[in-house]
Amino acid sequence: MLVQNYLFFDGRCEEALQFYQKALGAEVDMMMRFKDSPEPPQGGEGCAGPLPSDGNKIMHSSFRIGGTPVMASDGNCQGKPSFQGFSLSISAADETEAKKLFAALGDGGQVQVPLTKTFFSPSFGMVADRFGVSWMVHVVDPSQNPSQ
Repeated sequence: MLVQNYLFFDGRCEEALQFYQKALGAEVDMMMRFKDSPEPPQGGEGCAGPLPSDGNKIMHSSFRIGGTPVMASDGNCQGKPSFQGFSLSISAADETEAKKLFAALGDGGQVQVPLTKTFFSPSFGMVADRFGVSWMVHVVDPSQNPSQ
């Protein structure tokens, strides 16, 4: 069994993909626009809602941040993405990388917990990016993780 993240950017998916490419070095593996779908939309509203009037919006995409796959879509295309009740956690190799990732994700976003030393990490912080996705940035403390 595999559990994966699927983010709905409500009309801002392409902007988000470009942001994550720049901020995190994300690599886009696949992107399909609504206008390129081989099948017409099914009747009624599906999980992503009705077909948007702009066929250039993204129906489905898959990208990788490091070795982690993430899927994303424009969804309902209302322009107001809402991400609540979860955070994506990203591990940095060291404090310098943590600062770089935190600053990049925070560009246009909002710091929730400043990057600082904690009992479980030499560097940990939380930031919501410009789309409202919450991120926990941390450096793994080797003494807290005996498998490393």
